Amino acid sequence: MCALVNNVYCVGRNYQLHAAELGNAVPEEPMIFLKPSHAVVPLDGSVLQLPLDRGSLHFEGELVIQLAEDYSPGMTVDELVKTMALGIDFTLRDVQTVIKEKGHPWTAAKAFKSSAPLTPSITFPGTAKLAATDFTVLKNGDEVQRGNVKDMIFSLQRIIDYIGEFYGLGKGDLIFTGTPAGVGPTESGDVFELFWGDIRLGRCEIG
Repeated sequence: MCALVNNVYCVGRNYQLHAAELGNAVPEEPMIFLKPSHAVVPLDGSVLQLPLDRGSLHFEGELVIQLAEDYSPGMTVDELVKTMALGIDFTLRDVQTVIKEKGHPWTAAKAFKSSAPLTPSITFPGTAKLAATDFTVLKNGDEVQRGNVKDMIFSLQRIIDYIGEFYGLGKGDLIFTGTPAGVGPTESGDVFELFWGDIRLGRCEIG
């Protein structure tokens, strides 16, 4: 990913099986929330210090795209995206449950420091080829998540057009595109590895 990170958009409930595993309804339009740029840290083998003292902390592995150009209506994904990565949307699940019940924003559960670690970038292969490869998340050596863009409820084009219309999109903006089923709790000492096909893009240990 380029050094400049402006907005960090995230798509909630973009895989039907993930929505089902948490007992959530499938949305009729993209569900967008934000993380601050300070949430983005390198997923480069280092130890991540996360707030494990605030209840259950869950991992959510995701495909992440970054805009190489400012968005204008009618532009395609292939015009706008030149690089991609994998990331983890860490979520304070107990905190999220409480604030959802109160109708409060998700910020406290989603936007804490280091909650969006990101692997080094790779070349975006184009939308026509993207579905040929799965991404996977391994926790302590065991596969816990497997995702593919063909299983998304909302396509990358729909996501980009939606965010661009309602929020705006510019060069350097990141989009975490949603997590597949298999999310679960995280504890100190857990090791996560993120793969694009057979290529390991990143690794981290939870401190």
